[in-house]
Amino acid sequence: MKFSNAWLREWVNPDLTAQQLADQITMAGLEVDAVEPVAGNFSGVVVGEIVACEQHPDADKLRVCKVKGHPEGEMQVVCGAPNARVGIKIPFALVGAALPGDFKIKKAKLRGVESFGMLCSQTELELGTDNDGIWELPADAPTGADLREYLLLNDSAIEVDLTPNRSDCLGVAGIAREVGVLNRCAVTAPAIEPVAATVDDSFPVSLLAEDACPRYVGRIIRNINISTATPLWMQERLRRSGVRSIDPVVDVTNYVLLELGQPMHAFDLAKLSGGIKVRMAEQGEKLTLLDEQEVELKADTLLIADEKGPLAIAGIMGGLDSSVTESTKDIFLESAFFSPLAIAGKARSYGLHTDSSHRFERGVDYRLQEKAIERATQLLLDIVGGEPGPVHLREVTESMPAERRITLRRARVKTGLGIDLADSEIVDILTRLGLEKLSEGEEGWSFLVPSFRFDISIEADLLEELARVYGYNRIPSVSFNAALDIVPRAEAAVAQSRLEQTLLARGYQEAITFSFIDRDTSARFDPEVAPVALQNPISAELSVMRTTLMAGLVKTLQYNLNRQQDRLRLFETGLRFVPGQSVQELKQERMIAGLIYGTRQPEGWTGGKDLVDFFDIKADVEALLAHYDAGAEFSFTPAKHPALHPGQCAQVLRKGVPVGIIGALHPQLQQAYDLPKSAYLFELSLDGMGEAKIPSFSPLSKFPEVRRDLAVLADAETPVGELAQTAVEAAGEYLTDFNIFDVYQGKGIDFNRKSVAMGLTFQHPSRTLNDEEINAAVEAVVRQLENKYNASLR
Repeated sequence: MKFSNAWLREWVNPDLTAQQLADQITMAGLEVDAVEPVAGNFSGVVVGEIVACEQHPDADKLRVCKVKGHPEGEMQVVCGAPNARVGIKIPFALVGAALPGDFKIKKAKLRGVESFGMLCSQTELELGTDNDGIWELPADAPTGADLREYLLLNDSAIEVDLTPNRSDCLGVAGIAREVGVLNRCAVTAPAIEPVAATVDDSFPVSLLAEDACPRYVGRIIRNINISTATPLWMQERLRRSGVRSIDPVVDVTNYVLLELGQPMHAFDLAKLSGGIKVRMAEQGEKLTLLDEQEVELKADTLLIADEKGPLAIAGIMGGLDSSVTESTKDIFLESAFFSPLAIAGKARSYGLHTDSSHRFERGVDYRLQEKAIERATQLLLDIVGGEPGPVHLREVTESMPAERRITLRRARVKTGLGIDLADSEIVDILTRLGLEKLSEGEEGWSFLVPSFRFDISIEADLLEELARVYGYNRIPSVSFNAALDIVPRAEAAVAQSRLEQTLLARGYQEAITFSFIDRDTSARFDPEVAPVALQNPISAELSVMRTTLMAGLVKTLQYNLNRQQDRLRLFETGLRFVPGQSVQELKQERMIAGLIYGTRQPEGWTGGKDLVDFFDIKADVEALLAHYDAGAEFSFTPAKHPALHPGQCAQVLRKGVPVGIIGALHPQLQQAYDLPKSAYLFELSLDGMGEAKIPSFSPLSKFPEVRRDLAVLADAETPVGELAQTAVEAAGEYLTDFNIFDVYQGKGIDFNRKSVAMGLTFQHPSRTLNDEEINAAVEAVVRQLENKYNASLR
């Protein structure tokens, strides 16, 4: 938001310099980006009047002018501007004047004719962009007056970089309100009285998208004289706010936008048909915008239309076909409230950004429309004349924003801000900010939030307002004292940091990716789950909440491969978002995921060039599970997952309950992401893995161990893990160690069978085991394997 300091001073005038005012606004949370002069540095320029103009005797493109305005009388000036003529008022730089760029005006002789001064254009004075000729001033400009004083150019333009929540300050009225509160000054707004209708004409309006546009105000003004020039004072205020003057109708709507913060639009009434219809676009409709760009409209775009078709993209930009032109006689003014959610992101989707969309996206006062249209009517009648019709209001009450009532507790002010504020000061600050005190009790107050403050909805917002206005620099810095009891941590809990440190020690690096991804990526990795869509996404690539962390890791892998990093170990901890039947049932689950890619060992003369495989990442997962010390509670079983290779995928179970997935990236995804080699991933639920087993001491046995090795033949499809689990259960209580040390298929064995070699170690805590006991245990193992899996000793 950029505005003129002089314009603001007409509303509120504290005893502060422009820089002091900017510093004060910044400390109140409205950061000032720049304070700049509104004109170039020049002096010695007065308002001149050309009283005679003749052709130069020796130059076709030069004219010899007699110019009034010099204190000593008329002066002769040679000028090359094509618009130099008798009777116009112009900026006249006298001999000795200093122009921007350290340019001094001296007496000169041009083609033999003396010239005592210079007639200036806008660009030469750094007062605009028009350099087609000398700048024509209004006919009532006082001849001989100092130009800086006449145009009030000893002024500054203040540019404020507002945060998105402070849309109420996107107008001089809002800034003035803030300055008035900060300085306890009266704010004097211009008198805006209802303009009486002189004709009965009105134009019908239908609100067909009530939630997106619940309020629309329109008015017809007939018989305007659009050839009238916009007053110089208005042109100057627009210029100092960074807005170019176009024609009086557009200038007035822009002026009201800057003054009150309400975007408006004017249609040529003769180009409208039937009535205004505020509706959603039909897919494929086309509209040529004011910038002459033709756009194909999307179905989620709010339109202003008539019976023939689209007239404007609501809240963003009008259409060229219905725009006001030099031949316009009658206009239809609109002033509407559009829901921020209906406008947010739409301008960006068409490659646009306008002053109007900037405001509607953040929220415009939903009670300002009538005031704005009365102000615009008042200004238009003063400039272009005309006959106004009655104000036509359409409102859908049930779709309007609800009133917000907030309770502020006295005790909360003390604990929240750390200072004691008098009751009278609290009420004074909040009421001057526009809040209405509804009631007061022993515990605190109840306030009604004004319609222009979209950012105030809870008690904490009121505390922020109190701190802002009271002054952050006045709140003392103190150390808080509190009794901090040490909260015990469950001994069985496994800290997330321990898991992260384990992966870091194994060569992983932590990645942090967005919690939202694009819809296509979500469908690739988790097609069976419909992700939660964002109402106002940053971009189409970040439009839905992720249901798996693997998608972000694969994209990070692709990003690194494109930058010649071909050996990666990545992990991420974060939330995945699994939708339920409603938004309230959205499940946010803590996850840890990892990815490995490339060679097993870093490049070096001792390292091989073997690529990682399934068992490398399985070892990493087992290292994580070791923190839980749950032994046989964890197991791996073959599984299928849409993002993983169907033959290299396993589910991680704890006590038979799935807690994660592990496997190679699916070949189709590997091809889609242009990965030359296989990538391997895992994803575990931190909550699902539960707690660790608390270790307990068992006395060490002093008696010898006995080991027996078995090799059994089983069906090739029988999982070795199931064989091992069955053998451990059948071996009895004295089994202290078990391991699989060989799996063989090939020569000498049936094609449909495999040999599994296992070692069983037995030990008794208080005596030596005899052969009968050992043999009985081994026989029990063989018998159980035979009965359950049709296995036999090899």
